[in-house]
Amino acid sequence: MRSLIVLARLLDYPSAELQQAAADMQAIVANEAHLSHPQRAALHGWIGRIASTDLLDLQADYVALFDKGRATSLLLFEHVHGESRDRGQAMVDLLEQYRQAGFELSARELPDYLPVFLEYLSTRDEADIAQQLSDIAHILGLLAARLRERESDYALVPAALLAMIGADTAIDAHAEAVSKEARDDTPAALDAVWEEEAVRFNAKSDEDCALQSATGRRQAELKRQSQAEMPIRIVPPAVDASLGH
Repeated sequence: MRSLIVLARLLDYPSAELQQAAADMQAIVANEAHLSHPQRAALHGWIGRIASTDLLDLQADYVALFDKGRATSLLLFEHVHGESRDRGQAMVDLLEQYRQAGFELSARELPDYLPVFLEYLSTRDEADIAQQLSDIAHILGLLAARLRERESDYALVPAALLAMIGADTAIDAHAEAVSKEARDDTPAALDAVWEEEAVRFNAKSDEDCALQSATGRRQAELKRQSQAEMPIRIVPPAVDASLGH
C-alpha cells in the first residue's frame, strides 16, 4: 500500500524533498480506495498546504508539536511503556520482527517511530496490515485526539489509519479525557521533565540517549537552546469494516 508510505512521510520532519513530492503524494492519496472521499480530500488539501508553506515555518511547527512534549510523541511505545524497562524489550522484539520480514532500518531511528512502522507495514499484505494497525488502534486514537485538540492537520494521519480498519471511534473514546489534560509542552512542564532527567542521567548518558534518533537529536538541540535562554529547573470508507473489502 503506497498510501502508507505517503502517510509515513507526512509524519516525518518536513523537508524540501517532501514539498517537491506533493503532486505525487496527492495522486497516491486520490487513488486510496480504503479512505472515504472527504478523507482523501482533507489529505489532498493538507499536502497542498505543505507544498506552499515556507519550509522553515513547517519545521518550526513540527518541532513545537512533536518535540516539546511527550503527549504527541511519534514513538509508539512512549505511550505504552513510558521510560520503563519494558519499552526496551518491546523495541528489541519489534526490531526482530522487522528483521524476520526482511526489513532493515537504514537510518538511525528507533524501531517504534511511527513513520518507520508505517513504512514496514507498506511491505506487508493487507491482512497483516489490518491486524497490526488494530494492535495499535488505541495509541492512534489517543494521538489523533491530542492532535485534534491542538487543531493540527497532523491528526489526519492517525485518523486515516484508523479509518482503514474501521476503527474511527477510537478517537472519540479519548476526546473527553484529552480535553482535560494539562499541556506538557509549556516552558514550566518542560523544565520539570528536564530537571527529572538531570537527576536520572549524567551529562554523558543524556547525550548518548539523545543521539539514538532524529527525534532525540532535535530534542537535544531544543534543550540546549532552552538552557541558553533560561536556567534549568529539565477500511475503507465507513461502509466497510476492514482492509481487503
